[in-house]
Amino acid sequence: MIPVQGLQGARVAILGLGRSGLSAARALVAGGAVPVCWDDNPAAREKAQAEGFECLDLLKSRAFADVARLIVSPGIPHLYPAPNPVIMAAQDAGVAVDNDIGLFFQSFATKGWDNFDQMPKVIAVTGSNGKSTTSALIHHILEYAGRPTQLAGNIGRGVLDIDPAIDGEVVVLELSSYQTDLARNLTPDVAVFTNLSPDHLDRHAGMGGYFAAKRRLFAEGGPDRAIIGVDEAEGRFLAGQLSEGAADDRVIRVSVDRKLAGLGWNVFARKGFLAEMRNGKQVASIDLRKVEGLPGSHNHQNACAAYAACRTLGFAPKVIEAAFHSFGGLPHRSQTVGELRGIRFVNDSKATNVDSAVKAVAAFQNIRWICGGLEKEGGLGDLAKPLETVRKAYVIGREAAQFAMKLGVEAEVCGTMDVAVARAVAEAEAGDVVLLAPAAASFDQYDSFERRGDDFIAQVQKFL
Repeated sequence: MIPVQGLQGARVAILGLGRSGLSAARALVAGGAVPVCWDDNPAAREKAQAEGFECLDLLKSRAFADVARLIVSPGIPHLYPAPNPVIMAAQDAGVAVDNDIGLFFQSFATKGWDNFDQMPKVIAVTGSNGKSTTSALIHHILEYAGRPTQLAGNIGRGVLDIDPAIDGEVVVLELSSYQTDLARNLTPDVAVFTNLSPDHLDRHAGMGGYFAAKRRLFAEGGPDRAIIGVDEAEGRFLAGQLSEGAADDRVIRVSVDRKLAGLGWNVFARKGFLAEMRNGKQVASIDLRKVEGLPGSHNHQNACAAYAACRTLGFAPKVIEAAFHSFGGLPHRSQTVGELRGIRFVNDSKATNVDSAVKAVAAFQNIRWICGGLEKEGGLGDLAKPLETVRKAYVIGREAAQFAMKLGVEAEVCGTMDVAVARAVAEAEAGDVVLLAPAAASFDQYDSFERRGDDFIAQVQKFL
């Protein structure tokens, strides 16, 4: 646990008592603060009270009279699509609003570090797609190289649940826009921006607000190194804002769309080969085509970002390359489930938006594509175009018929996962890939993308 520093003796309100809320309450107590908790769900309040935490309706009169700070769980919208009344009440009372990420950065460094030979570091990863794989890949490379490391944030453990840092340790954090948007302290040593595509637009009132939430990781904290995916206009804009000039190697640009030239520090992948360029000269190259755990250009982008992050720590290219080959990938992200009669089954249930689904589809050939679910704001966009690698789509979800009509490929309305898998297996031939890449949220049929992926695996297992 990371005890919260700087709030000893203070009353701190907590809104939302899920994993991050309860974790924050425990860390506040460990640091000598007094948490005051609230959640609209009575069961959540009962759980908090069972741990001895005080619960108080934060909308009651003078609830914030003696409160030093309000800690908000990431799942609670604060401004859009409508202002949250508790957060507005706190701000009206002059109470600072924060989250567990802000508490972490406020509290991570301690006086004990004065005795360390090598200062601990934090690498924070954000972006629309690939941040989980990139974070896990960085963590894996560090473990492979024998460097002490912990993985936390939007993946693994909550940020305040990790152990206090030891000499030379590197903490890798995956941070969503929900987490970066409210944190009052954002001070990573290395910050990574993978890419940007439409997602969570209602929460951020459009693409501008969504990008602004991601940008805070770089603008508020001023990391020593910034690794920026520049295949979208927003990434190029961000890199330009952070850089002092063409030769400024504090900004490392990453691409899988084109070769990056110039005097700066660039890492890009073309035709399956990763290249590192510094001062206009190539200093390393890795053949990513042979890395089974990172298939497709979207995973090559993740590899470039992770490579760049580890290079800033001084790791040799050969060490990073060797670690790539032992990386098994993450569940529900281009995860090979098995093979049958030459047919490969791949679970990419995490492809919950159009951009991630298009990239997943582009990673394979002869695809029997299972897609559909709760369509996100912004529509299906690129899915209406012909997708050359797709032989046929098998559509699930409550609105499967409407979803299927918007696709640019032959589609069969299946409705449920069991029907979709059965139909795909019946029609697939040797060399085909049955791919789950929904391009939609899961909440019309499942309570998470993990449950959807687990169902896909269960249905596939019936045939293996």
